[in-house]
Amino acid sequence: MPLLKTENVTHFFGGLKAVSDFNLRIEPGELVGLIGPNGAGKTTVFNLVTGAYRATEGRIIFDDQDIVGLPPHQINKMGISRTFQTIRLWNEMTVLDNIKVAQHGHIQYDLKDIFLQLPRYRNQEQAIEAQAMKMLKLFNLADHAQQPARNLPYGQQRRVEIVRALAANPKLLLLDEPAAGMNPQEIEELMVFIQRIRSELGVTIWLIEHQMRLVMNICERITVLDFGETIAEGGPDDIQRNTKVIEAYLGVEDEEIS
Repeated sequence: MPLLKTENVTHFFGGLKAVSDFNLRIEPGELVGLIGPNGAGKTTVFNLVTGAYRATEGRIIFDDQDIVGLPPHQINKMGISRTFQTIRLWNEMTVLDNIKVAQHGHIQYDLKDIFLQLPRYRNQEQAIEAQAMKMLKLFNLADHAQQPARNLPYGQQRRVEIVRALAANPKLLLLDEPAAGMNPQEIEELMVFIQRIRSELGVTIWLIEHQMRLVMNICERITVLDFGETIAEGGPDDIQRNTKVIEAYLGVEDEEIS
């Protein structure tokens, strides 16, 4: 059974068809890429899967349940977390607090427990902090736990944002252009980082990326969108040689995507 399956998903913005008959299967444990030129509809697909938009047509099946129409917070609780094209950390909060916030969707205490400082509140907050520190240590960020997020270099801020998404304990992690703005060294480190997430935590990963070196080196399968339509699917080698993909990116047919 696939972890995620989309069936003929279509979405309109007014009279504009942004996504057309999008079909995809992602099996548990896979690392899958979604690529395409600017404006191809990639982030719209992520927004449909995470509940930011409601699909006009079609079904989105996650963990054997149709999630079309569910609010984002409920989809997140079910096991889908994401990052965004632009970093969305709380800059004035510490790195540790940024990670802790992501776990509060799973809390079981209420306002009375907080005001009276009851054991249920204290115990859960201690567990949340311990889990956040465990995540930071796992990805070599523990030394920055008490620093404001804004003080970290750009590449480390990206890593913190990904760890925050992981703190919600997802089954499926969506990464929207995680290498945006990174230099070549940071991209190399990011590739190792993403592979560690999959190998050490067992999280299924679906990513959008314009950095072809990253996509071709770590993704097992790739889907290519152009003007909201799927124009190619396959392994990295097949995608690099696909004439439709080359045309969409370069407008020519005698080059290779690399």
